[in-house]
Amino acid sequence: MRRLILAALLPVLAAAAAPAAAADGIVRVGAPTSAILQGAVVPAGYDIFYVSGMTPPPLNAGAPAGTPVQFGDTKTQTIGVMKRIEEVLKGQGYTMGDVVMMRVYLVGDPAKGGGMDFAGMMEGYKQFFGTAEQPNKPARVTMQVAALVAPGMLAEIEVQAAKKK
Repeated sequence: MRRLILAALLPVLAAAAAPAAAADGIVRVGAPTSAILQGAVVPAGYDIFYVSGMTPPPLNAGAPAGTPVQFGDTKTQTIGVMKRIEEVLKGQGYTMGDVVMMRVYLVGDPAKGGGMDFAGMMEGYKQFFGTAEQPNKPARVTMQVAALVAPGMLAEIEVQAAKKK
């Protein structure tokens, strides 16, 4: 059912956003002032690269496991994860500008009353997307999860990138 709905929506999205087609041929749907896209249409003739969820690197190997000192706050972790994603993309000939979809998983930050630090994540995110150097933005979902693979990890991010064959 979901595929049927998506298939029905793609022509509508493409028609509504035809003027927004970028030089790379991908149609990016959404307001230019928004931090994310409403959607993206990747036409035939593109390779899609799926990057698994990446977690943050430890900042201080000697810090007690599962502490903010080990991995940092949500902003710091987001930046670390984005740098890891950037390296994986680069290894396959992609850039952050090729990212069309992103899923962000945030653990509630004890320092923020147990809620996800969306503002901190956005501070890190905006260093990689919608900048003068890299103006493209992905479609995205951000959600709070109970935990990640290691105590102290507050962010995990997965992406899909597309580029012309």
